[in-house]
Amino acid sequence: MGLDALLEVLDPEIGLNVVDLGLIYQLDFDDLAKNVYCSMTLTTQFCPMGQSITNGVKNALQNTFADYTIEVELTFDPAWSHEMISEEGQIFLNK
Repeated sequence: MGLDALLEVLDPEIGLNVVDLGLIYQLDFDDLAKNVYCSMTLTTQFCPMGQSITNGVKNALQNTFADYTIEVELTFDPAWSHEMISEEGQIFLNK
């Protein structure tokens, strides 16, 4: 259900969602504390749409899990690579 919420968040330059693009590294739920933790990356550290994409992830999770506290952490370890794109994403990108 958590990853489904993120399928609507697109990288505007590429047009592919953050899940199939391989930008989501970790998504953890603590139902007792009502917390959602998401670790994610961007295609590059200097992505001009980075803030927009990160905000989109946080907003999508907040809309789906309204009673939860959402924490989104941006990391570049490991660095993103084309190998992280899902099979669906590669078909979308014609790779």
